[in-house]
Amino acid sequence: MAVNMANLCPPPFFDSRLYTTGGYVDGRLCQKIADGVKCCLPCPLTDWVYPDSFRTIGTVANWVAMVSAICCLYLLLSWAFLPVDKTNRHYLSICLTAGVFLMNMGFVVPLAAKPEQCYDKITPHGMATSKVCGASGALLILGGWSGVMWAFLRSLSLHLQICWQVTVGKPFMYFAQAAGWGVPLIGIILALVFSGVSFRFGTVCHINHDNSLADLWVPLLIFAGITVITTFATFGYCVKVYLASLADSSASTEGSGLPSYSNSIRTMTPRQAYRRIKRVIALQWRGIAIVLIIIADVIFFSVVFVFQDTVVQSVTNDPKVAENWVLCLIGSSGDKNKCLKEAGKFVVNEATITAVLLLLGLNGVWLMFLLGRRSMLVGWANLFKNLVGRGDSQKKEFVSVDARHSMKADTRSYEMLSRENSAVVTTVTAVKYPSKDRQTSDYYEQNTAANTAAARYHAPSRSFSTPRSPAQRSWDAQQTFANSRHYEPPSSPPPPPHTLPSPPRSPRSPQQRYQSTNQPDYDSMNPLGMNRI
Repeated sequence: MAVNMANLCPPPFFDSRLYTTGGYVDGRLCQKIADGVKCCLPCPLTDWVYPDSFRTIGTVANWVAMVSAICCLYLLLSWAFLPVDKTNRHYLSICLTAGVFLMNMGFVVPLAAKPEQCYDKITPHGMATSKVCGASGALLILGGWSGVMWAFLRSLSLHLQICWQVTVGKPFMYFAQAAGWGVPLIGIILALVFSGVSFRFGTVCHINHDNSLADLWVPLLIFAGITVITTFATFGYCVKVYLASLADSSASTEGSGLPSYSNSIRTMTPRQAYRRIKRVIALQWRGIAIVLIIIADVIFFSVVFVFQDTVVQSVTNDPKVAENWVLCLIGSSGDKNKCLKEAGKFVVNEATITAVLLLLGLNGVWLMFLLGRRSMLVGWANLFKNLVGRGDSQKKEFVSVDARHSMKADTRSYEMLSRENSAVVTTVTAVKYPSKDRQTSDYYEQNTAANTAAARYHAPSRSFSTPRSPAQRSWDAQQTFANSRHYEPPSSPPPPPHTLPSPPRSPRSPQQRYQSTNQPDYDSMNPLGMNRI
């Protein structure tokens, strides 16, 4: 709230005594010109050190962050509702995407709310006076911490698998969940309690200068640096194994593959180790790429913002740093365009700021390209078809017609439609099973004659499925071009010398009669007559 008193500061500056305490007072850019008189630059600061196009750049960066947030949301919903074979989801990818989504929401919230950056003409809003400021700043810090931590955990997981041959299982997953979300929660609490956030750099709230190095920037850069070191150590090990595989010319490893049991992984030859590492990298290169991109963006943003924050604080502490720029503003009666050249000597240039904002907003898009799959689109299409009732029911191997004619058709018969063709396959007529007190069903007796007349079986001439009596056929030597003088069948075989009366025979079954008609009677044959010439 302004106080009714004269402004003793030259334009465009205002006397700090004209405005009472409110907003984030430490965010004012003021210089002492006399005892009890401080002249402060109008809020916001970025409007005086950058051209008017800077606001357009900030709006564009926020819209890019909106697109990035939509991409992250698409990935998260796909992993949540689609089957694993369509998404190949993994908790490292899910949590990393969730962290990037939170960071993008830090840019989306101001875009939707369009908050006022200034509490009054010289004081910016802080998290105590603007809920939008507190929400955007908290989301940005929490998302940045989460992205760095899950990038570190993903890099550590890959390092353990490749360099130390450690099988990453449930213990690592529990540790990753505790560290991946626990450290960001501790970091956001420390940042908000000991530093706070305010409008200092565009429409997004950032952490204040007080204690910011200790509670945010230094720990964040430490984890980012460890991630970079771990990743490059893994790459170095891969290069070492590759060079060793080139020198390995033993014939025993030419056709060998991966070890068949877990203990042999310690005694692999260089060529076997190279093949294993090559397979792991082929499966994990997308995750490696997104880790490097996110870490590079976070490091770039941290360095730039820390430099910008240090310069602004030095201007407040030492008036000589921006003396030429202040004199230029006073001499031009507040025309900032004439003094942008002098302001560029102690602030980060506009191109660097644009690069930082756009790179932070593009993280979700990179996740979409690297972790997204075409099969996700197919999975969503199938899901929507199932929801509206058109989909897999028409693609089953068989579809029952009773679903359409259940009220009209007989329940004892049904028809099936094949998926490959439109031919109708009708089932066999229902047969009643015999009851306990009858040996033959009435249904079978009534339909036996009709079924036999409708479908008679005509046996082929050379069929042996039914018993036949041996046919007496004559042999014509002229038809077979054989010489008839070599063999002459006997006219009548001589009776055996001693004939014994045969015993009475018992009645034979049909099977025995069948065997007797199809087998020769060796008892009535004359062995000597068979070889007569």
